[in-house]
Amino acid sequence: MSTRPALLVEAFTDEPLQGNGAAVVWLDQPATATWMQRLAGSFKQSETAFLHREATGGWQLRWFTPSCEVPLCGHATLAATLALAHWGCLQPGDTIPLASRSGALQVGLDGQRPGAAHLTLPSAGLEPLPVPQALETLLGQRIEHYWGSSLGYRVALLQPTAPLATLACPSAGLEGQDRMGLVLMQPLPNEGPALMGAPCDYQLRFFAPGLGIEEDSVTGSAHALVAPWWMEQLQRNQVRGWQPSERHGGMLCEAAGPGWVRLTGAAQLLWDGQINSSGAGCDPDDWQRAVRL
Repeated sequence: MSTRPALLVEAFTDEPLQGNGAAVVWLDQPATATWMQRLAGSFKQSETAFLHREATGGWQLRWFTPSCEVPLCGHATLAATLALAHWGCLQPGDTIPLASRSGALQVGLDGQRPGAAHLTLPSAGLEPLPVPQALETLLGQRIEHYWGSSLGYRVALLQPTAPLATLACPSAGLEGQDRMGLVLMQPLPNEGPALMGAPCDYQLRFFAPGLGIEEDSVTGSAHALVAPWWMEQLQRNQVRGWQPSERHGGMLCEAAGPGWVRLTGAAQLLWDGQINSSGAGCDPDDWQRAVRL
């Protein structure tokens, strides 16, 4: 029986059994998309990350939800970074690129905080759109601003007094593009949750039933998308974002050049082992199409 290393990391949290879980699998050759999709369905995490080392020494990365492949995933990239460290392939202070469908993502271990890592994600701009009345009715809350993005996510800003943390999950009633990713966000008061030595500035929740995710716990790609807007509002080059999901967590977001945001967060290793990789096959052509430098 052929086996490969695999582990499960709970990302963007410094507390056990919180944050967003992601499985990470180290492949010895480019597996077929069909096998990776079936394995992601078996893991039943919001995302499963697959790492493959090229002959040149570089790494390729792909992400699958239980129902489809996605072009970007922050928490599974953080999980993959800490998996590489756990497997002895990345040392504290090192920064390396991971080739992905969203380009070469720079990742590294935080030299000051054991168990923490950083990753740089692309941040597509927010495009103002008319507020959909049907969404306001579904949420039972007033939407102050509503945006689209080239990432495909829609973003809605709620009033500071809206009960975002306790709002009932709206996924069953979402329509159209909102089903492919809806960010609900609001500012936090100064006494909000603390993260890395300071209070968080905003909080959000993320729903994507069209991707097979009723609600995501702590969503790196969503924070990378909205953090530049919060930086502009607060006139700062870094902000702290919180996600008050049932499995809560957060991250430090910093400007990393035009169109890029650097996220720093902690993570917890839940389990470490081997999987049966029989049937994985080998499809280098598919990996070349899916992963671009």
